[in-house]
Amino acid sequence: MKILITGGAGFIGSHLSVELQKQGHEVTVIDILSPQIHGKNPEDSPLFRSIKDKVNFVRSDIRNKEILSPLIEKTEVVIHLVAETGTGQSMYEIERYTNVNVVGLACLLDCLANTPNHVKKLVLSSSRAVYGEGKYQCEKDGFIYPDARKIEHLKQGIFEILCPKCGDKARCVPTDEQSELKPQSLYALNKRTQEELVSFISETIGIPSILLRYQNVYGPGQSLTNPYTGILSIFSTQLRLGNDLNIFEDGQESRDFVYIDDVVNATILACMDKTFTCQTYNVGSGERQTVLQIAELLKTAYQSKSKITVSGNFRIGDIRHNIANISAIKKNLNFFPRVSFKEGITKYVDWVKGEDLNDNQYQKSLEEMKKRGLLQ
Repeated sequence: MKILITGGAGFIGSHLSVELQKQGHEVTVIDILSPQIHGKNPEDSPLFRSIKDKVNFVRSDIRNKEILSPLIEKTEVVIHLVAETGTGQSMYEIERYTNVNVVGLACLLDCLANTPNHVKKLVLSSSRAVYGEGKYQCEKDGFIYPDARKIEHLKQGIFEILCPKCGDKARCVPTDEQSELKPQSLYALNKRTQEELVSFISETIGIPSILLRYQNVYGPGQSLTNPYTGILSIFSTQLRLGNDLNIFEDGQESRDFVYIDDVVNATILACMDKTFTCQTYNVGSGERQTVLQIAELLKTAYQSKSKITVSGNFRIGDIRHNIANISAIKKNLNFFPRVSFKEGITKYVDWVKGEDLNDNQYQKSLEEMKKRGLLQ
């Protein structure tokens, strides 16, 4: 098929582009090559080099409809990956995030609605961030979908979710697609808006769509210089630089990490799906790891002498736990994670060890958040 991938030179996009090309599809990528992802010399970045000469590449802003419309005319499947990511940064770069994430998608949908085309499927990369804290269970009151944790509780070291009805500690359970959506950052709000736009417009113009709520994606190729890219890359760079690690809260906050190859597989399955309605699926491993476990594992893997400190600091907008219910995508798309966390983290660490060591400006990003009252 002829497939257009917006943001196809990024971490997920580059892996996806290469795999689709291997499978015989004609892939076109449109990407602006953001310096935050690709560095000061974007065309020399490993991500871009991985797709160079393998796909039809167009360097452009997604909001340039004069360039986007002709690409859509020749396309059968559109995979929309363009996004500014990072919950913390989104809280103060409001215009940039909303322009790229919401206006950028609106431009794409405008082109789909007004350009003669043969598009059969639209796949949107969404995020588990739309759930906020997600799904919990209280022994007394059953399933709950909590609001953001109260700052006064966080200051007191009360990090776990409390039932809003009885005040007892609630238990994290896998979050399914029918769970309430309660975004806790501008990035998450952008993603929910993206989902609403695609769901509404795709039905209006008659193009089936699938919304994929990615969990914490990791693997070789993930930026080691972007301080907003995720804790695996952040911790890896800090440990290799010999910097101590400051673990927020009590270190027991947890995330569902899903390996890049599994994310690529899930996305391709979504492209090939024959369903003619809008569908939404979680893409994750269905398991979770604590932040402290991750830090200690990486310290051992890199043979680092850095000190790990659990500080009790916290960031506004962070969630407590995250684990995905992936029963729907298993049933309907026959998706099953193939890479265990143990195998995936080994591959990731081996890759990191072969990369150049550069400061990812993580400390600078923390100072910026602290100055704005987002880190306490």
